[in-house]
Amino acid sequence: MNQHTCVDIQKPKTDEKLLWDIISGNIGFGTFLVAYDLKLFPLLAEKPRTLTEVCEILKIHERPAKALLAMSVSLGLLQVQDDYYSLTSFAEDYLLEGSSTYLGDFLDLTVATASVYSFENIKKAVLSNSSQIYSGEKLFQTHEKQADLARAFTNAIHSRNLGPAQAWPEVLDLSAHRLLLDIGGGSGVHAINATLKWSNLQALIVDLDPICEVAQEFVIRHGLQSRIKTQVSDMWSQPFPTADIHFYSDIYHDWPLEKGRFLTQKSFDSLERGGRIIIHEMLYDDQKLNSSAVAAYDIAMLLWTEGQQYSARELSTMLMDAGFTNIEVKPTFGYWSIVTGCKP
Repeated sequence: MNQHTCVDIQKPKTDEKLLWDIISGNIGFGTFLVAYDLKLFPLLAEKPRTLTEVCEILKIHERPAKALLAMSVSLGLLQVQDDYYSLTSFAEDYLLEGSSTYLGDFLDLTVATASVYSFENIKKAVLSNSSQIYSGEKLFQTHEKQADLARAFTNAIHSRNLGPAQAWPEVLDLSAHRLLLDIGGGSGVHAINATLKWSNLQALIVDLDPICEVAQEFVIRHGLQSRIKTQVSDMWSQPFPTADIHFYSDIYHDWPLEKGRFLTQKSFDSLERGGRIIIHEMLYDDQKLNSSAVAAYDIAMLLWTEGQQYSARELSTMLMDAGFTNIEVKPTFGYWSIVTGCKP
């Protein structure tokens, strides 16, 4: 005769909402990119529209349209009143081409590289401790030349930094400084906004050849040719030009700790007395527990680069070890902060 053992069913200590929040975050990201690609946001910027109108104009069926709109509302991109869908203030700021903080180039890059963030690539990166950006499927298949790649990437990072670049010059007094060296400055978006805020300031953007060409175009667009110059230079092998501010945005997180220390010491040795270093990054708290957004950016660095996201303490220690004093950490915009110190 078979004996059956009774097993007690243990009640969980928590409900499963966290699981669904994690899953929905991934699905929400993909749905947002689809809504952007279908040009849902400029459509609703023209005027509020009903579900039926959205279906007719986008040429999609009612069932997927309902799901797309509902997700967009839940993400804070759309609002609905009396069955009419319209944009939220966030969508107006960042998802419309006419806005000065439009994220279009960055989102185009995100769509083009969405496959980088697959389960397979994240698992490979975790197990191999290596970038996955060039493994598997080739990215940017429409770009045949490296210069085109550099231009696409530089434009994307420019659009992503339009808001943050306006914010950090507001939290520091730069009135006593003369020349900002924007190291690995990309499009020059930070140099442009710093000089627009501080009339005493000039800037020099140093980066690689195809990127400096893009930066010069942005400088001309803002009419700042007399105050901002570009210089082709390798920050690892060539000396820094004379300046009294060294600015780095999203540079330290591209590289391992020892290379960050190298740049910090190089800046300290190159700066004039009284000069200032400014590091602009998304920062962890000291325990690296503060933000899923910063943690996600850390995973992106694992996939794309040799680097990682740092805490305020880690960057402050780098500055202190190099000899900088008066070290400060200042939140600036969203998840962004600056870590800054002075050369005595």
